[in-house]
Amino acid sequence: MRIVEIGDAADPRLGDYRDLTDVALRRVREPAEGLYIAESAKVLARALAAGHRPRSLLVQEKWLDDARALLEDVEHDAVPVYVVPEEVAEGVTGYAVHRGILAAMHRPPLRAVADVVADARLVVVLEDIVDHTNVGAAFRSAAALGADAVLVTPRCADPLYRRSVRVSMGTVFQVPWTRLPEWDEAGPLLHEAGLHLAALALSADAVPLDEFAADRPERVALLLGAEGDGLSRRALAAADTVVTIPMGGGVDSLNVAAASAVALWALRH
Repeated sequence: MRIVEIGDAADPRLGDYRDLTDVALRRVREPAEGLYIAESAKVLARALAAGHRPRSLLVQEKWLDDARALLEDVEHDAVPVYVVPEEVAEGVTGYAVHRGILAAMHRPPLRAVADVVADARLVVVLEDIVDHTNVGAAFRSAAALGADAVLVTPRCADPLYRRSVRVSMGTVFQVPWTRLPEWDEAGPLLHEAGLHLAALALSADAVPLDEFAADRPERVALLLGAEGDGLSRRALAAADTVVTIPMGGGVDSLNVAAASAVALWALRH
């Protein structure tokens, strides 16, 4: 292994890990620089299993053996492992690093929408969901409940942002995903792919989820909107059917991640 000991938080070699708590900065910087951060040994293991390539690792001495085990099948010489004291790790990242390993990963290029949905029977579309926790939880539901792909709109939070990845338990690496264009292009694109667009929303003429699931189309794209605002008018206009989850107890809706789990379970293959 190419182990590099660093004792100064200002060392430029640690630049990939700098200011990880600055969400506004990182969500712009990481896609622009072609990287993302994998946090914890479990998440890194899933990223490596999916074929993703590390740029470097950042560890403290006590987790060096874990890093060595993870990189067993990787070309070690090309991957520097930066070993730092606890105070340096915190000084660089902006928080106390408790999960053992941080890895700066090469971000895979986005695939074409048509390629991602070519054989998909159940697709999740996340529109403008800006909360990274909800994005990660929706990916975890997609992986667990049989979705074949996830599509995110231009203003949706980054599925490869550190918190999204962590909440998803690394399942963002196993479910194919990509970004959609705007709805004037995305709607026709999804219809041309043979997908029936089912918008999960509150509407007087919405079809209850159980009724829709009982006679579901062969290939479905489930549209889910942001907390509070829900789906946009353009998304609803593109939809073939508006579907709702019947509620009780004076509650009108679920958290979007919970709603994705309920709907995916009902629509599973």
